[in-house]
Amino acid sequence: MRLIMIDEYNDKTMQLARPVYDRHRRVLLAAGRTIHPKYLERLRQMDIKYLFVDDFISEGITMEELMDMPSWMEATEIVQKAFEDVKANKPFNVRELQKLAVKLVDEVSRRKMIIIIPSTSLAAELRPYAHAVNVALLSLQLGKQLRLNGLQMHDLAMGALLHDIGKAVEGDEHHAIKGFEYLRKNREISLLSAHVAYQHHEAFNGEGAPRKVRHKEIHQYAQICGIANRFENLISEEGIPPHEAMEALMAKSNIDFAQDLVRLFVNTIPSYPPGAKVKMSDGREAIVTKIVNHMQRPYIRYLSTNEEISLAEKPNLLIISVTDKDKK
Repeated sequence: MRLIMIDEYNDKTMQLARPVYDRHRRVLLAAGRTIHPKYLERLRQMDIKYLFVDDFISEGITMEELMDMPSWMEATEIVQKAFEDVKANKPFNVRELQKLAVKLVDEVSRRKMIIIIPSTSLAAELRPYAHAVNVALLSLQLGKQLRLNGLQMHDLAMGALLHDIGKAVEGDEHHAIKGFEYLRKNREISLLSAHVAYQHHEAFNGEGAPRKVRHKEIHQYAQICGIANRFENLISEEGIPPHEAMEALMAKSNIDFAQDLVRLFVNTIPSYPPGAKVKMSDGREAIVTKIVNHMQRPYIRYLSTNEEISLAEKPNLLIISVTDKDKK
């Protein structure tokens, strides 16, 4: 299995590895089938940008680092319900979100690493909620590396899940302030979680929003969420490959984000996830098959010979680029 951009899909060589859902979270296209051109066009009209596929070159790649799709969709549904309740001026179910936070903390704690399912693999109506789930997963992965305790991880998860709740209160403008004002009135939500919503657009150099605070005036949880938010937007909305998204984050070290947190994030989230087609420094093309111990030194399989090697054992062999899109 591997993740591709929708324009790379080839109905002669690929079939769906994971279902495609419509805006009501119903299965639109089931796994294990090919996509007829007219349905492919419908997916484009829904602005779905990514697909999970099985093909010859991805044989044996499990991508077990992904959260399973039903659990991810359930998490997205819980966040959606909370946002819709807030938009309708109704109290949202804090307990359900707290249970979800516990599940996500457990999901991250028992895995060596997490690879997110891009929110743009869903219909546009579901993306804001899938985005929140992804930001929470990425934030928790960084929190785990920082050795946050259980309560801290829970507060971080709640803050990340609700970092954009202000958009349900009063649209995109001033959503950080509106989200904070809304959350801090709820006694079941930690003030630290509320500050994630408040400060996730602040910048390390003091040029962010809404208050232009800087350095340690920005709570660590908010900085973590800010990094995760930027990375998820780069991957999902802008369609940038993970290694380029990492480079974009590193370019913002000590500008938008604290350098130590960016460095830890880069060492925590893989730049070349399983299924990525890459060109090696020896001129040959390969596919990333798995990541064992070294996040940036995965196992690769040469496409020409099917030979699989660990880059951790070949220090002079480097990934120099992600290869061009598949030619149909």
